[in-house]
Amino acid sequence: MSESIDIRQLNARIEQQSSFVTNLVTGMNQVIVGQKHLIESLLISLLSDGHILLEGVPGLAKTLAIKTLSQLIDADYSRIQFTPDLLPADVVGTLIYSQKDENFQVKKGPVFANFVLADEINRAPAKVQSALLEAMQEHQVTIGEQTFKLPNPFLVMATQNPIEQEGTYQLPEAQVDRFMLKVVIGYPTLEEEKLIIRENLRGEEKKVLPVTTAEEILKAREVVEEVYIDEKIEQYIADIVFASRYPEKYGLGELKDMITFGGSPRASISLAKAARAYAFIKRRGYVVPEDVRAVVHDVLRHRIGLSYEAEASNITSEGIVSKIINKVEVP
Repeated sequence: MSESIDIRQLNARIEQQSSFVTNLVTGMNQVIVGQKHLIESLLISLLSDGHILLEGVPGLAKTLAIKTLSQLIDADYSRIQFTPDLLPADVVGTLIYSQKDENFQVKKGPVFANFVLADEINRAPAKVQSALLEAMQEHQVTIGEQTFKLPNPFLVMATQNPIEQEGTYQLPEAQVDRFMLKVVIGYPTLEEEKLIIRENLRGEEKKVLPVTTAEEILKAREVVEEVYIDEKIEQYIADIVFASRYPEKYGLGELKDMITFGGSPRASISLAKAARAYAFIKRRGYVVPEDVRAVVHDVLRHRIGLSYEAEASNITSEGIVSKIINKVEVP
């Protein structure tokens, strides 16, 4: 009985704390037409302290989305346009010699912001990508012999263009795994497209005013961490990830030769955290299986390696995830 009272209290606190979510969504919708899933995914990664990788053709408001989010939160925003000639120092910063003081001084790079847009991340060579890795994983940057903490909250939103392959460097598995979510963005609907044309022809620049602060986001994260996950839900999450590693143990023998590697323990952690954030957005103090199913594609699509046979048979990681969640028993 005490547990149900706790859940009731938690629901009341979530109701109180999550009011800014409505304000954020409203603010985003005033600038961006459609793209409900993109907005939801950005909020999930923000509340779970995770990074997000967006894949979609140019012109789908990927850059506009994170810029708008940072304006709504009254936080620092920076954009790094990744190119093949970019150097690690262009991202994290470097030491500059000062003749006046006769010593080296640290000049911090654009990664020192709350929201960092890594535009077309697959255009930069491995050296630059690995410079971003430390920042993403450790929330710190080393310049020379000094280590600097990054601001909190810190969110990297990277975009990649799936259609151009010339002059691009594929992201290594280790780096892709650092992204909590990989969201694939599709085209708007016909009605949304007409609305986009109308809004842009009007030519009015929409003023975006802050509706919340970085402090409020950090407080909300603490509440998200209290969202209750039952043991059965934990089992469900573990089963889904294990089925991506050993499909034959879950009656999915036909997938065994299609998968070269499945989700890592980081996938299980990300799935639990994302499900918790999704429950918070839906104003609930506990996670239900539907929360897990809502985020599972974004958490797992970049964490399953496809074999040559899978690619030859046009089988995608998304298709594999769908088969897994249709097969694994729901608690």
